[in-house]
Amino acid sequence: MTQQGAVLQGYNNELVKCIEDLCMQKEELNKQIHQAEEEKNKLQHEIQVLSEQLECVCENLAQKVASRNELDKILAETEAAYMKILDSSRTLLNVLKKEVGSLKHLPDLKTN
Repeated sequence: MTQQGAVLQGYNNELVKCIEDLCMQKEELNKQIHQAEEEKNKLQHEIQVLSEQLECVCENLAQKVASRNELDKILAETEAAYMKILDSSRTLLNVLKKEVGSLKHLPDLKTN
């Protein structure tokens, strides 16, 4: 019986050691899980901040593109109007030159 008691005591000691090892493994795993959760939360926060920044940049970019498009339209209209003014000025100058040319054929007007 003493021998069976010794064997049982040996099994008991091994069981206790195995349980302690498992508890230590669980504790280490809990630490790793906690660290991973903290890292996950940190990354999610950074993603949220970056998403908000991206949204602001996109809105700002859209406004700038809209402004540029409006400026392009204004410039095109202004250039077209200016070309009409140039054409009208050239026409006026040609008419004026013609008129002045025809005045040269008139007799000199003498003033008293």
